[in-house]
Order: sequence, then C-alpha cells, then structure tokens
Amino acid sequence: VNNTETNEENVLKFFLLGLSDDPELQPLLLGLFLPMYLVTMLGNLLIILAVTSDSHLHTPMYFFLCNLSLTDMGFISTTVPKMIVNIQTHSRVISYAGCLTQMSIFTLFGCMDSTLLTVMAYDRFVAICHPLHYPVIMNPPLCCFLLLVHNWIVIQLPCFKDVEISNFFCDPSLLLKLACSDTLTNNIVMYFFGAVYGGTQVSGIIFSYTRILSSVLRVSSSGGRSKAFSTCGSHLAGVCLFYGTGLGVYLSLAVSHFPRKDAVASVLYTVVTPMLNPFIYSLRNRDIKRAMRRFLSKTT
Repeated sequence: VNNTETNEENVLKFFLLGLSDDPELQPLLLGLFLPMYLVTMLGNLLIILAVTSDSHLHTPMYFFLCNLSLTDMGFISTTVPKMIVNIQTHSRVISYAGCLTQMSIFTLFGCMDSTLLTVMAYDRFVAICHPLHYPVIMNPPLCCFLLLVHNWIVIQLPCFKDVEISNFFCDPSLLLKLACSDTLTNNIVMYFFGAVYGGTQVSGIIFSYTRILSSVLRVSSSGGRSKAFSTCGSHLAGVCLFYGTGLGVYLSLAVSHFPRKDAVASVLYTVVTPMLNPFIYSLRNRDIKRAMRRFLSKTT
C-alpha cells in the first residue's frame, strides 16, 4: 500500500510495527510473550474451574471474579496471538477489516473489564455496609455503546496519512492520529464519551470505597477491621493496576513523541495486568486456594 494512496477505499491493510524492528530480538520477544500468554490463560482458567467446581464459592463476589477472568482471557487474546503469529511469520500486515475488528473487540473487553471492576467494588460495598441486601446490577449496554462510538469514528475517517501503526495492535487512539483530516471533532467525541464512561466507573469505585472505609472505621474490633480490609485488598490492587497502567499509557500517548516507548508501555495494561490478576485474586484468598487444591486433587 502506497502512503500517497490513503483514501479509505484504497487502504486495504495496515502495518503493525510492533515493539522492535531488530530481527535478533524477535525470538526473545516470542520467548517472552508466549509464556506470558500461556500463564494468563492457565491462571484465569484455573480460577474459573475452581470457582465453578466448589459450591461454597457460588456467591456474587466469585461470580464476578469468574467473569473478570473470562474477560481477561478475551482481552489478552485480542492482541497477543496476532503478535505471536506476526513474529513467527515475519509479517506485520493486518487488513483494514481485521484492524477494525481487533480494535472493536479490544475496546469491548476493555469496557467489560472496567465495568466488572466497578461492579465488584459495589459488591464489596453492599457486602460490608449492607450485608442483608446483596443485589448487584451490571450495566453492559454502556460497553456496547462506547464500542459503537469507537467504530463509528474510525469508519468516518476519510483517509489516512500513513498505514504504519506504531504498536503491536490496532489501538483506537493511534488510528485517530494517522487520519489525514482534521480529527479535532472525532477526538472530542471519543474522549468525551471515554471520560464520561471512565469517570462514571471511577466515581463508582471511589464512592464504594469511601463508604466501605467509613463503615470499617466504625467497627470496634481490630480483627473485624482487618477482615473487612482483607476482602477488599485484592480488588483494590486489581483496580490500581488496571486504571493506573491504562491511564498512564493513554496520558503518555497524548504528550509523547516516542511511539516505540508507548508501545512498550502499552504491554503493561494489555498483557501484564491480565496475567497478574489471577495471582492478585488467589494468593491472598484462602477460599480460592482451597478450591484450587480441591479441584487439582480431583483431577489428578
């Protein structure tokens, strides 16, 4: 594809530049990301199997944890397998339709991840502050709405000034940067809806933990306080990891002039976060560890 032929009808493919052009580094990248992907899939799968096989864990908290594990498996599977195939085949090409599809699925799973973290925060708030009223409501239409906004914006772009994406996947913000037209309006629309959606999620988490903290501080016994905090510690660590790395990368994209460094930074929330979540939610959770031991003993 010639960069001068940038009309949307002529852009049939994009080129994912990845993390490095150095051929000698490709086996190292393969040896790094393949085990990370396998560990992520295995860890999240073990959590799902352990929870579903243990009737004692059939509660709202572990139901949402299973859904988070499924979402993380989908989230990492959107980007890493394509990168592994590209390294193996020495190809950087992704079709226009493939790029749009990857961006769509990536956005969907990212929205689902943030929604689940918010719902889990509310779940902890209800469990600690209102233990007799334990209903939790999810709102997935917002995820689908934001997904449609992303797709609509990219489809409306009349042309692209370049077909090289300085990352290992089709990042929506990078596609907007490649547009040859004035994308101010598109940027405003995308970041407005992103801010409203993300702001709603973060506000919900902050509200839940503010109420949790207020309720826990009124508990007289230190044992009761530590037990309450221990039930929230894993989730709070997961929230900080997801939002901290995600916001850090997107803020750096807005001001950075080093695309490859941004690509390396994006590994944090696209690969590292889904990989660490199973450890965060299992290592400090006795119920999960007990369920895993039971499940593994049955299977062996």
